[in-house]
Amino acid sequence: MQRVPPSARTTEAIRKVTEEGTEQDPKAALVKLGIQRVIEEALEAAVRDTVGRDYYERRPVGAQGYRNGIRPGRLATSEGEVRYAVPQVRDVPPDLVRALRRRLKGRTPELERLGLELFARGCSTRDIEALFTDADGRSLLSRTAVSEITEALWAEYEAFATRDLSDIVPLYLFLDGLAERLRPGAAREAVLVAWVITEEGQKLLLHVAPGTKESTDCCREFLEDLKRRGLGDPVLVITDGAPGLIRAVEECFPASLRQRCLAHRMRNLMAKLPEEIRAEFAAAARAAYHAPSLALARVAREEVVERFGSEYPTAVACFEEDFEACIAQLHCPPRHRRICRTTNLLERLFLEERRRLDAAGTLFGERAVLKLMYAALIRGTEHWRGLRITEFEHRQLAQWRAQLQEAHAKRHAPITKASAPSSEKLDRRIGPTTRDRRAAR
Repeated sequence: MQRVPPSARTTEAIRKVTEEGTEQDPKAALVKLGIQRVIEEALEAAVRDTVGRDYYERRPVGAQGYRNGIRPGRLATSEGEVRYAVPQVRDVPPDLVRALRRRLKGRTPELERLGLELFARGCSTRDIEALFTDADGRSLLSRTAVSEITEALWAEYEAFATRDLSDIVPLYLFLDGLAERLRPGAAREAVLVAWVITEEGQKLLLHVAPGTKESTDCCREFLEDLKRRGLGDPVLVITDGAPGLIRAVEECFPASLRQRCLAHRMRNLMAKLPEEIRAEFAAAARAAYHAPSLALARVAREEVVERFGSEYPTAVACFEEDFEACIAQLHCPPRHRRICRTTNLLERLFLEERRRLDAAGTLFGERAVLKLMYAALIRGTEHWRGLRITEFEHRQLAQWRAQLQEAHAKRHAPITKASAPSSEKLDRRIGPTTRDRRAAR
């Protein structure tokens, strides 16, 4: 049985708290677990660099150093005591972990990186200051120092938001937005987010920028920025029903198909139905949305209309509205359809991002919010798993892309004017002119 690194166990604990909840204050529990994971990851990385190998790897002949279990470490924070695992090593001079902990006694690059990661993972500047206060009450990292350190996140965000995208060949583009308070005392404002599945099956966060999905102009500028930086046309763009976002997608990616997020659509449908009929209607709607083919989906649509139309006309009208965009994912290879039906991966990222913003407390100004949002979102993608695409699926997708491009070219082909008939043909067609008739007389 393989040993699991302590940080992996802590990551699993974070997942359980996020998905299943806890009897304790969830915010406090997640802050403490986040601190624990960052410290354990830093210690494990230091051990890995020293012994020259990761967990489960064989020790090369003649190599020095080996892992020798763990011992508990403790740190006091504003959320209470944090316990973490300190890896033990043998056969290395000097004791690596003690040397690492000594480096944390002053403001060093290691300490600054750790403070930055703690901030990015949802610890407030107050939490970090408390964490790095020694036994004598001396603050190794003040709140002012943490704020200075986190400016590195803004530089990281700016590089991310302006990077070249021409090497990315998009298959499926996912778009959504969330509302955050970008300025103290102001109403919540929308921030647009894009991620993509590439032709290689990679999942990548593409862009994060202020803008509301209700505004066509905002969404158009967001998408045009992606295109200016080199992003090509995807085969499928997945969005919710925000009208501004839909119009912008159709303008900016006219050769792509558009898929409505079915999670949003099902919530809309259920809101228009009495509770006693929801399960029955949902099953019938899913039979259409999850049908094996487009033809069967359209048959299932007619069955829903016939079955529920007279009694629940409002829900059925919602079901029929933009129906073709709800089943666009049926063009995809069958294994890809589940992931292309919704923007759920972004929704889960948003939950994590909101938790970190709440933990960080009051943030002043667009810059502070954006850098923490970016940090939370980009770190949330670290555990994304790619989509395996088979050779057969690659051929299917290439054929589908070619068909979309051909259809777009036909729709936008210039209309050629018929060539003007010769004077002889014109005379034959319209007969003798008035002048001819006069001359004949």
